[in-house]
Amino acid sequence: MLPFASARLHFRPLTDADTAGMFALDSDPAVHRYLGGIGGHMVSEPTQSLAMIRYIQEQYATNGIGRWAVVLRETGEFMGWAGLKLVAGPINGQRDFYDLGYRFLPQFWGQGYGFEAARAWLDYGFEVMHLPRICAYADAHNVASRRILTKIGLREGPEFLVEGMPCVWYEANAPQQK
Repeated sequence: MLPFASARLHFRPLTDADTAGMFALDSDPAVHRYLGGIGGHMVSEPTQSLAMIRYIQEQYATNGIGRWAVVLRETGEFMGWAGLKLVAGPINGQRDFYDLGYRFLPQFWGQGYGFEAARAWLDYGFEVMHLPRICAYADAHNVASRRILTKIGLREGPEFLVEGMPCVWYEANAPQQK
């Protein structure tokens, strides 16, 4: 798992040193506005964020992938996370799929970073991991996230419920090799 970069972002596996940034992210009510039960619950102490980092590190070892830290290349500042993870499911009747996700601190919203990260991870999944299909889902009311998923090329699918919350399914198949 080698770190990589896009135009403005650097992606690398999460480390224990990211605990403060993860705590800031996962204790922010604005970040959790559209997550409900689908994105984990808000944390109240840094030890919970460290436990989440360790859980993600286990995913790296077990599945070869998991969410990665996103760092602003210009400043080295922790912005949040993005990446792929293997989901056993079932979610929307799907099992064993690669889920594309991203989460940023509010000061980084509305600047195109979500699109840039999602596009980079879609490319990584198809070009580096050679995945046949990448999926995602978002709260039906999260217009910004849904726009990103459509803009990077995922097809919108059906609406479904996760813990009583309406979500919309998205997916894309790997581009055909020429």
